[in-house]
Amino acid sequence: MTYSISPKHLSIDEVAHIMSSGAHLELSPESVALIKQCREYLDRKIETSERPIYGVTTGFGSLCNVSVGAGDLSRLQENLVKSHSCGVGETVGPQIVRLMLLLKAHALSLGKSGVQISTVQRLLDFFNLGITPVVYRQGSLGASGDLAPLANMSLPLLGLGEVWYKGERRPSAEVLAENGLEPVTLMSKEGLALLNGTQFMSAHAVHAVIEARRLYALANKVAAMSLDAFLGLSSPFEDAIQLIRPHAGQLRTARDIRHWLEGSQMQQLPKDYVQDPYSFRCIPQVHGAVWDAIDYVGSVTETEINSVTDNPTIFPDLDMIISAGNFHGEPIALPMDYLAIAMSELANISERRIFRLISGVRDLPSFLVAKPGLNSGFMIPQYAAASVVNQSKGLCWPTSCDSIPSSQGQEDHVSMGANSATKLVRIILNTRRVLAIELLNAAQAIDLRRPLTTSPALEEWHAEYRRVVPFVENDVVMYPLIDASVKFLENASC
Repeated sequence: MTYSISPKHLSIDEVAHIMSSGAHLELSPESVALIKQCREYLDRKIETSERPIYGVTTGFGSLCNVSVGAGDLSRLQENLVKSHSCGVGETVGPQIVRLMLLLKAHALSLGKSGVQISTVQRLLDFFNLGITPVVYRQGSLGASGDLAPLANMSLPLLGLGEVWYKGERRPSAEVLAENGLEPVTLMSKEGLALLNGTQFMSAHAVHAVIEARRLYALANKVAAMSLDAFLGLSSPFEDAIQLIRPHAGQLRTARDIRHWLEGSQMQQLPKDYVQDPYSFRCIPQVHGAVWDAIDYVGSVTETEINSVTDNPTIFPDLDMIISAGNFHGEPIALPMDYLAIAMSELANISERRIFRLISGVRDLPSFLVAKPGLNSGFMIPQYAAASVVNQSKGLCWPTSCDSIPSSQGQEDHVSMGANSATKLVRIILNTRRVLAIELLNAAQAIDLRRPLTTSPALEEWHAEYRRVVPFVENDVVMYPLIDASVKFLENASC
């Protein structure tokens, strides 16, 4: 499959399809024309303008008043990439770095950045050939763009830095030579175009939204199994109650739960209680609020990935070069902190359902195992889930509420959105782990209700799960079962 990078709107669904299908990327004729027009305009402007152009004929940040001679403009841009490659900490997962390549190429294809066609093409070459720059999680302030991580992403274009290639971490110069690629020679403005921008933040945001959508759908499915295993009531999921408080996520969640419970024998049993605990009764309200957060953050993220976020920005048709602040990460930093809270809550309520399932009520044995006392059963998976939930709650402190001035005060307010991004991805992973532990418990509880059955849809899913995670009769080593459950959810269809 070939996907054409063009100025047309790029949706998160399209990004997900590109990433999952192994698409080959190419520049559209329209983008080639826009990039060429902008580059030619910038070259003319450099030759004819008597005024300095920030980052093109001047230094950067607080060095914006230092002029650079025409003979040093290419070296200025190379120096920028080298000096800004200050990433620290753990490396970013290859899938997110590939998203960075895609999103940076798409942003440059809009024709407002003054780059060469060959530079954008090299980003696409890396994506198509599976050459993935080594990028680090820490170092960006999320204003002036994601300078440090984008510098580490850009180094290999110049034959510097390191890349992942065919499962090995190698010097980029070796991999370029192996693929017959020459290092890019940057022209004026190009280093700034590569480094200014929000593609580190937005790549994490896109990844998080894609995963959050999946986890929301899976959380509803797991919660439905837990509810049935707990012999919970279905009345809180009736449309009538949702329609008098018609939040879109609440309506969506209740209908989803009803769908998964349709045809369940366990729902037909007479029950002498009139209420369930909140972790079951309030699934529409809590899961629904999480969906609304995902939906909102998805819309903001989609706007961001279709934006020009480097600086200065070039408008050939208006004969203008404007130095402004589109690189500032605040528009997505705040939403990413919001989504972190929402996904943490999805895990929070999941852990409470785990707690209820092992509590020895409603004719389920304590800790979901035969001979409690001799067997500890599912006692400690709940501890593990609680530990993970606690960590996510700690990560929910919004980094976007902080700012530390940089560049001698020229950059006196920053978004810290890169930290919002990386901790959001950690919370997403934590949420998957907690839901996997809930599924482990729910499947066990379903088996303990036999010969009763849950709904046909959930019975089919339960059977699929049992092919990789067995029923626990007596105590066994548990961590492989938890790991298998996490992998099951990672690959599960919604």
